[in-house]
Amino acid sequence: MEQKYRPEIDGLRTIAVLSVIIYHARFTFGSGQLMKGGFLGVDVFFVISGFLITSLIMSEYRRTGRFSLINFYERRARRLLPALLTVMLVSLPFAWEYLLQTQLIDFSKSLIASLLFSSNFYWYETLPEYITESALLKPFLHTWSLAVEEQFYIIYPLILLAIYRWCKGHTIVILTVGFLLSLQFAEWATSAGHVYFSFYMLPSRFWELIAGGLLAHILYYHPQKDNDTLLNLTMPVVGLFFIFHSVIFTEFSSNHPGFVTLMPVLGTVLIIWFANEKDLVTKVLSSKPLVGIGLISYSLYLWHYPILAFAR
Repeated sequence: MEQKYRPEIDGLRTIAVLSVIIYHARFTFGSGQLMKGGFLGVDVFFVISGFLITSLIMSEYRRTGRFSLINFYERRARRLLPALLTVMLVSLPFAWEYLLQTQLIDFSKSLIASLLFSSNFYWYETLPEYITESALLKPFLHTWSLAVEEQFYIIYPLILLAIYRWCKGHTIVILTVGFLLSLQFAEWATSAGHVYFSFYMLPSRFWELIAGGLLAHILYYHPQKDNDTLLNLTMPVVGLFFIFHSVIFTEFSSNHPGFVTLMPVLGTVLIIWFANEKDLVTKVLSSKPLVGIGLISYSLYLWHYPILAFAR
């Protein structure tokens, strides 16, 4: 299984990061907020990450019969940490200039939590205490999603390698069960009032990342055929509709994450699954402008929240 570059995935990243930026910028359209469901762009990122990481693990394992966890973690650190450290260093003088003393202490703690990829725990513990202060004034609040992904990167390869070793023939079944259990937990936790835990913690986000991993295995064992003309033409359109409908119309107060989050997750899965060169959606997502933005989507995501927070 060779890892082939998929330009349409970078196009998907562009949709995800622009949705998040527009949402956090609080642009208005008429009497309402533009892209009031733009926060769901993070969920699109989760699916993409699950797909790509699983494809990487499968590729190395099939090729060599093993997978180096040390090399994997080293590559993740090299990719994520330099940009994160740069944003932190640039943010320091602005924090010193604009933040009050208590805010500066909070800011410093958030930097440490971000470096340790545990900021989801930090914000879960502290945000309820600062309920009167807008979360939009927390420059590194957005790093909670990076923490969730990194925690997934630590746990998931171990789980996957264990499955490959002891029950390889049941990989898809086991991942499907994990997907359903995590989804049900997310729906229960959110509905039961554990909103902060459900939003920030890996157990209720695991299914979104697993969705991408499950798709990687499905495509390996059952490659999408070129002669599935109807599916190839319609499913990417349906997937794009699901994503745009979600980011335009979904309210933050909805039971998210949970069953309502299925729409953008499924939309992302459908686009990756059925993307093909003859499809219009794939062509648009693979265009140079969208791919170009997608290639710097991680940096855009890192920079946008501190800029908006300090501007406010």
